[in-house]
Amino acid sequence: MAYFRITLLRSAIGLPEKYSGVLRALGLRKRMRTVYHPVSQSVAGQIFAVKELVDVQEVDRALSKEEMKELRRPDPGFYIESKARDRASPYEG
Repeated sequence: MAYFRITLLRSAIGLPEKYSGVLRALGLRKRMRTVYHPVSQSVAGQIFAVKELVDVQEVDRALSKEEMKELRRPDPGFYIESKARDRASPYEG
């Protein structure tokens, strides 16, 4: 079964109440929140009504909260991109 992965990118502050209502119906309350809904015509219509505010992807399965948290976790350790003193200054002749 396919799902829509819907992420709220922009808030509906200052927009007509219609947009806020559609976002509430989709379950989107805060920016950068992600919800999953099964692919259907009614959900597609709601997404189309707020298409400027959301990011939509079609995925094979819905991820749990734990799986989403694990995807956001950075890799352990650190890395050094470059040393500041090794970079050549564009102003040196």
